[in-house]
Amino acid sequence: MRNAGPIESPTDPFASVPLPTSSVSKKPRIEGLPPGVSRDIFGPPERQEPRQAQSPNASGGPSGGALPPAPPPAQPWPMAGKDSGRPAPVFGQESPREHPPAFEPEPRKRRLLPGLLTLLLLLAVLAYVVPAVLMSGSVLRGTRVSGVDIGGLTVTQAADKLRTELAAQLSKPVVADIGGKKDTIQADEAGLELDVVGTIGQAPSGFPSPQEVWRGLTGTTELEPKINIDTSQLTRTVEGLAESVDKRAQEGRVAFSGLTPKARQPQDGVLLDRDDAVKRIGDAFLRGGGSVVLTLRPSKPVTTPEAVRSAMTRAKQAVAAPITLTLDGKQAQVSPAAIAANLSFASDGSGGLAPQFAAKAVLADVESDLVSAAQQPRDATYEIVNGKPVLVPARTGRGVNDKLLARDAEKVFAEGGDRTIPVRLGAVAPTVATSEIRGLGIKETLATFTTNFACCQPRAKNIQRMAEELDGHIVKPGETFSINDVVGERTLEDGYVEAAETVGGRLVNIVGGGVSQFATTMYNAAYFSGLEDVEHKPMDYYTDQFPAGRDVVLLYPESDLKWRNDSDNGVLIKTAFTQTSVTVALWGTERYDKIEAIESERRDLTQFRRETSNEPGCLPTTGAQGFTIDVTRVFHKDGRVVKKDDKLTTKYRPQPQTTCTAS
Repeated sequence: MRNAGPIESPTDPFASVPLPTSSVSKKPRIEGLPPGVSRDIFGPPERQEPRQAQSPNASGGPSGGALPPAPPPAQPWPMAGKDSGRPAPVFGQESPREHPPAFEPEPRKRRLLPGLLTLLLLLAVLAYVVPAVLMSGSVLRGTRVSGVDIGGLTVTQAADKLRTELAAQLSKPVVADIGGKKDTIQADEAGLELDVVGTIGQAPSGFPSPQEVWRGLTGTTELEPKINIDTSQLTRTVEGLAESVDKRAQEGRVAFSGLTPKARQPQDGVLLDRDDAVKRIGDAFLRGGGSVVLTLRPSKPVTTPEAVRSAMTRAKQAVAAPITLTLDGKQAQVSPAAIAANLSFASDGSGGLAPQFAAKAVLADVESDLVSAAQQPRDATYEIVNGKPVLVPARTGRGVNDKLLARDAEKVFAEGGDRTIPVRLGAVAPTVATSEIRGLGIKETLATFTTNFACCQPRAKNIQRMAEELDGHIVKPGETFSINDVVGERTLEDGYVEAAETVGGRLVNIVGGGVSQFATTMYNAAYFSGLEDVEHKPMDYYTDQFPAGRDVVLLYPESDLKWRNDSDNGVLIKTAFTQTSVTVALWGTERYDKIEAIESERRDLTQFRRETSNEPGCLPTTGAQGFTIDVTRVFHKDGRVVKKDDKLTTKYRPQPQTTCTAS
């Protein structure tokens, strides 16, 4: 290479940098860096040596071979929408350093917190589940019923405990004050019964909720006992109370004692308010017993004393002379004694008294003087001859019209006038025609039943009187027989007398008392005849003179005996009685070979209580145990069972033993 001079080595970029004068090594100082390179590459700014200013002529300056001046620090590329708030790093300069805090346990806490929460949750679950499992299947702990603790017991154990401990508490009697007269009513007389199932049903059981577990561990659950009252039983008891306290308003009346008219003046009465009594006694039992005052309502008569005085005058005139009956030249006299025996003056419903004349009874004695017996009508019936029913045909006859005679005679007794009364005969049809009972298939005995009673008591007369009234009655196929419908109310005029009868659990004297025995006798005859039972009520108390589960209460009008002739043939009722027994036989056509009553064992035995009474009219009782029994009627034909009735359950109350102490 021509004219080439010697090649010089390139300028050393560090030639202008003075060498360290001390023994401490220092980093080289660089005055200028390429664009975009920061001084931070040499470490933090505080560790870099400060730059000393140099003149341009100084050694190491541009003229002396030094580097050119350093360019301005590089700026970071601006980011749209973002401002970090920190200066951009510059090459060669140390950027601000974020110092960690002096104490750094926070990350460890964050790792422990979930574990602690899980542990606490597990403990809470165990605190609920463990006692809940132990409590499940039993009544919640701390449960009490009127002071009886049943918590933690099974339902069966709780029921037994309530029956043992609580039933006695709830059996406190109620003392009823009726117009100053006190009468004690026992729980069984009100039909009071602890509803054990319903009471326990209120208590939490099964698998308990968290709230129930907490309550079982820390508190108590108080429950009110549920008590049932048999309203029908309580109503019967109230009826028995009413029979002993009722004093019905007495209407004015005039009747005869021999030929002398006797007046009965109208009198006010009082009656027990039955509906109010049932409510008050029931509420008293639900409150746990105690005393209750029952209400008596006044009962006012319709007749007036003036009407009685007027009737007395007319009664004296009525028996002043005989009455003469005439028919086609024939005469029959009704004597003053016969008039007096069949005449009375009773309330007409409007405040006055009107004559009532029993013409039919009078004609029984004198009609033969006017009409021959061969002309009189006769009802068709059956007579039992040599153990077989024989049809006695009906006969249309002629007789005196008793209704017209009664009307005419009563007019004479009320207004006066001629005492000769013409009577009229007419064709009198029989009440029961032969066609009605012929061909009814009455040919054999279906069943016969007999019950016994003590001789010569008033109740025996009532039993015998009812037997007389029903003898020969025929029940046609499909008909329903009712004693109350056929016989009607038992009255003194019909031949019934006052006698003892159990009404609402109390022994009281009523007209017709004792006829429940006749109803029981007929019920059993119908039972073993296979006839359909329509209506009957069992007695409150058991007596061994009647079969258990097959006795009947008969009171007019509330308690009746009804059975239906569900056969295709007629049924003839025949009755018979002695001084100590009554028998009912039903005749028809047999449908079954045998009918039997299957009795269960007696259960729920209840002992009777003993009590004394000094009340006037007290009737002593011997006492009888209470129990429950089931009876099922089974029908046999051709050697096999062809039908069974539904089981009939009878619950007898214990009859108290009553000792009368009144002198």
